[in-house]
Amino acid sequence: MMDTAELTRTTSGAAGAAPGIRAAVDPALDFLERNIGRVVDAVAATLLLVDIVLLGSAVTARYLLHIPITWIEELATLLFLWFGMLGVASALRRGVHMRLSFFVNMARPRTRLGVEVFASLILLVFLAKLMVPALELIDLNHPLRSPNLGIPGSVAPLATVTSVTLMIFFLLARLWRMLPPPVFLPCAVAAGAAAYVLEHVPPFMMDLGNLNLLIFFGVGVITLIMIGLPIAFSFGTATLLYFLFTTDLPLSVIVGRINEGMSHFILLTIPLFIFLGLQIQYTGMAKSMIDFVAALIGNARGGLSYVMLCAMYLVSGISGAKAADMAAIGPILSPAMKARGTREGDIAALLAVSAAAAETIPPSLVLIIIGSVTGISIAALFIGGLVPGVVCMLALAIVAWMRSRKEEVGRNTRSWRLIAKTFITAVPALALPLIIRAAVLEGIATATEVAVIGILYVAVVGAITMRGIDMRKMADMLVETIAISGAVMIIIALAGAMSWALTQSGFAQTLVEFMTNLPGGKAAFLAVSILAFIVFGSILEGIPAIVLFGPLLVPAAQAIGVHPVQYAMVVLLSMGLGLFAPPFGYGYYTACAVAKVSPDHAMWNMVPYLAALAVAIVVIAAFPWLSIGFL
Repeated sequence: MMDTAELTRTTSGAAGAAPGIRAAVDPALDFLERNIGRVVDAVAATLLLVDIVLLGSAVTARYLLHIPITWIEELATLLFLWFGMLGVASALRRGVHMRLSFFVNMARPRTRLGVEVFASLILLVFLAKLMVPALELIDLNHPLRSPNLGIPGSVAPLATVTSVTLMIFFLLARLWRMLPPPVFLPCAVAAGAAAYVLEHVPPFMMDLGNLNLLIFFGVGVITLIMIGLPIAFSFGTATLLYFLFTTDLPLSVIVGRINEGMSHFILLTIPLFIFLGLQIQYTGMAKSMIDFVAALIGNARGGLSYVMLCAMYLVSGISGAKAADMAAIGPILSPAMKARGTREGDIAALLAVSAAAAETIPPSLVLIIIGSVTGISIAALFIGGLVPGVVCMLALAIVAWMRSRKEEVGRNTRSWRLIAKTFITAVPALALPLIIRAAVLEGIATATEVAVIGILYVAVVGAITMRGIDMRKMADMLVETIAISGAVMIIIALAGAMSWALTQSGFAQTLVEFMTNLPGGKAAFLAVSILAFIVFGSILEGIPAIVLFGPLLVPAAQAIGVHPVQYAMVVLLSMGLGLFAPPFGYGYYTACAVAKVSPDHAMWNMVPYLAALAVAIVVIAAFPWLSIGFL
């Protein structure tokens, strides 16, 4: 959403029409919202910390004491659902939900404000419509009990009701600040009236058949995304309207899909790796790795470009989040690259495309997600992603070498003493990705367990050898983790609900038949998939595209003889290319912001790097061994 300060400036003239009301309400509203937000963040962060302790205890009991604790996974999953749903509300308050703002930002301030208000009202109606079915689900599930601890089945949907209530409050507070008081009340009443009308509208579009898929999941989703509604809620709103206007199914199905989508134990890996990424940044582990690689190859012509590629390969395997990867590397290398004479546009371009090329390097967030939604072994994905990552980085290194011929060479000769010193400092950090990958690849621990092992390792080793983490920073890291996790998890949940609706409509079978019957067999299937996921990655962002289309297309790939691990690599890299490709790719603007480079300067510099990545993707699609040779 638009920044609150900007909205205040935009509406200051209109708000002045009722200064008395503003003066009376604003301080109380600010106080209430701030303190509710603090309570939400504190509770969610505490639940996350408890989950980390529980999982750490389970790993310790299993491997050291040889005593498996069966009830921990059950409790950890329930706590995960709760802090995930609270994280969704926190993400809304903080404005971190993924959204496409390209078109909205092109409009004039007054038009932009109107679009923002309209999008907020749509979201308000969507949330209001979820409340009743969520309450019905609480009543329906209450008699059920969990197998080990006997927890009532109503506890899980209660998390959804709590989150929806909080989001409605935060959204109303935002609308109050966006609009003058005389306009706020009619808008709120209009949203309530719309929710009431939708409650009583019959499914009058049922006879349109599959045309409804185009109307709701094609035109509808694209329109909602273009007006700036967060992508997750664009999926959810389109699915809700599809249910209301075309089926007799109860809306509790959507709430059930949301709870189910946020209750898979394997997805607990996501917040754990996000927290681990924040840990390595704050303790200085990421910087120590970069310093070592820079000492080793930084003085060569184009050396800092190679350092960026190597650093992205190393750091990506730990944090799993692309924004975190770029934030760890960009601020350190960008000033030095500018001083060396590297084009500013090249810095942002290389940072963006190297992040896209690192999508398959374990334990990447998208590897975990595609494995969880498609059933592909995450261990196999971790093994299969290493070589494709190397192929992509080599392709980018060739372009970096060609574009660095006019760059100054480092003034100092290679210092073996500096290399040795930085290597010794970096050993604990360099050991972490090796420990993570070895534990998963050898089958010693699951992806969730290895994330906990990594967190404990950084907490102990980072405190001893590098900078420790004080309690205030720990709290900030936990809060940031739950907000990012909430933004990611609600996409998975609502895209899963939309994918389920598409499957029930018969669209999945139609898509499989179309893709498998393309002339040209596997080659044509892979070529169309590459182009499709470049578009999906650019428009829908990365994770929504995976959750929505992965479960539909992976079976189609298997049906014509494409190995699912190879297909996953092709899909993820294609999606990454779209995600970081201008003008729509969200990741491109993130890279420019991190590198402090104007997007206009970097736009054309992206072309050779994107072309190199495209060639690498074609090579990986053409030679399956690169992805499955070590399985």
